Amino acid sequence: MTWEVFSIIGTIAFAISGAIVAMEEEYDILGVYILGIVTAFGGGAVRNLLIGVPISALWDQGMLFQVALVAMTAVFLFPNNLLRHWRKRGNFFDAIGLAAFAIQGALFATSMNHPISAVVVAAVLTGSGGGIIRDLLAGRKPLVLRSEIYAAWAILAGLIIGFGLATTPLQLFVLFIGVVTLRVLSYTYKWKLPNRALLQQA
Repeated sequence: MTWEVFSIIGTIAFAISGAIVAMEEEYDILGVYILGIVTAFGGGAVRNLLIGVPISALWDQGMLFQVALVAMTAVFLFPNNLLRHWRKRGNFFDAIGLAAFAIQGALFATSMNHPISAVVVAAVLTGSGGGIIRDLLAGRKPLVLRSEIYAAWAILAGLIIGFGLATTPLQLFVLFIGVVTLRVLSYTYKWKLPNRALLQQA
C-alpha cells in the first residue's frame, strides 16, 4: 500500500513539474503531455532497465497514466496568474517528486532483494531520472547536475531504506517529509556540495 501511495504522489508531482516546464518553453498541448509523461515515468523506466525489470511493466500502471493526464490537464487549464510563481512552486513539486520516487524506487529494489548498492541506484534513478530527461528535452541543464544539493537526498533515502532504518508506513512518511524539507532548504539557502573548478593556464 505504501509503495502505491508514493507512486501516486510522485506521478502527480512530476507530471505537474513536466507540464509547467513545457509551458515555460511555450510548447503546445501535445508537448505539455509528452514532457509531463516523460517526467513522471522516465525515472521508473531507467530504473527498471538497470535492475532487470522489463520496461514494458510500466504500461501495466493504467491508473497512474490517468492520474498523470488529469494533473497535466488541470495545470494546462489553470489561469496564468496561478502559475506566475512557478520558480518556487515548480521547485516544490520537483522536491515532492524526488522524495516520493526515491523512496518508491528504493522500496521496489528492496522488495526484489537487491543489495544496498542497487537500492541506492534505484532510489537515485527513480527520483531524478524523469527530471533529467525532462530538462534535457527542454534544453536545460539538469537539476541533478547543478550546484544545489539534489541527488544526495535520494541517496540518503536509499541508504536509510536499504539498511532497514525505515520500514513501517509511518517511518517512510517521516522520511518523505524529511527529504522534501531538505531539498526545499537546499534550494532556498543554496546549499552546495564541494566542487573544484579547473583553472586554465593563461
